[in-house]
Amino acid sequence: MNHRLSVLTGEPMENIDQLQLVVAEVQAARQQVSSVRAQIQELEGTIAAVQSQPDGLALHRQLGGVLIEVGDRAALINELNETLTSLRTHMERFAEREKQLIETYDELKQSLQGA
Repeated sequence: MNHRLSVLTGEPMENIDQLQLVVAEVQAARQQVSSVRAQIQELEGTIAAVQSQPDGLALHRQLGGVLIEVGDRAALINELNETLTSLRTHMERFAEREKQLIETYDELKQSLQGA
């Protein structure tokens, strides 16, 4: 397909290959953003569940293959919130990378169409 597109557009294969590489990177970045977004939503649900758990009921956390009773809820909530903050930072970075890749894609596409 690269060769056919190169013949049709008259563009060097390297430009088309570069465009396809950027498209693949955009797709990968979108998958990363989606994955981290899902992790954030799950963690937000976990934090809400922990906060709504009555004090008189035991709260357990999975550690490897073992459930361990949580003794310090405040520390657990702090840890979960720190993880949430970290995930949000990662998502912002992935989203910024996705934006940059889309800009690169648009520039490459314009240069291929304008040449």
